Amino acid sequence: MVATARGEERRAEILRAAFEVIAERGYRGASLGAVAERVGLTQQGLLHYFPTKEALLVAVLEARDQWDAVPRGEWRLDLLGSLVEYNAMRPGLVQTFAALLGESVTEGHPARAFFAGRYATVRGAFAAVLRAEYGERLAGGLSPEGAAVLLAAVMDGLQYQWLLDPGAVDMPGVFRDFLRLLDADGDVH
Repeated sequence: MVATARGEERRAEILRAAFEVIAERGYRGASLGAVAERVGLTQQGLLHYFPTKEALLVAVLEARDQWDAVPRGEWRLDLLGSLVEYNAMRPGLVQTFAALLGESVTEGHPARAFFAGRYATVRGAFAAVLRAEYGERLAGGLSPEGAAVLLAAVMDGLQYQWLLDPGAVDMPGVFRDFLRLLDADGDVH
């Protein structure tokens, strides 16, 4: 099936609505009917674009990653810092991601495989960034692979804390502080 420009616009509109509904209700509480209503479709009309709720969820997650995409091999620590700053300006997107991530740890959740694969990819990319920046050993003797796990945990953990109390957590500032811990010299590169 050849996608038309109007069809692609409609799919993008549905994805934005799905982000909103999931952010408000979580994946389990979100219904195809609620998403369809937001974009002025019937549930049957929505199924023309996304045949199942699971297909819509995967498309939402893939779209979110596309918005943050950096070409393979071009990640740098300063770009990660910029991504944290950018996320601080889009709480709805961060909330949707956090809600789906939290729900995905349950057995049988349709996003579980997506997030497991995503974390494997992220850890590998972060390890490569850290190795390029600091070599084989970081401050405290950490390997790039060990520090990559911590880096991913800090980024996602900061998002949860920021969502719960944005006035108390300076997400970009705390992330910069963490980067200084990784550098034996204390400089953020």
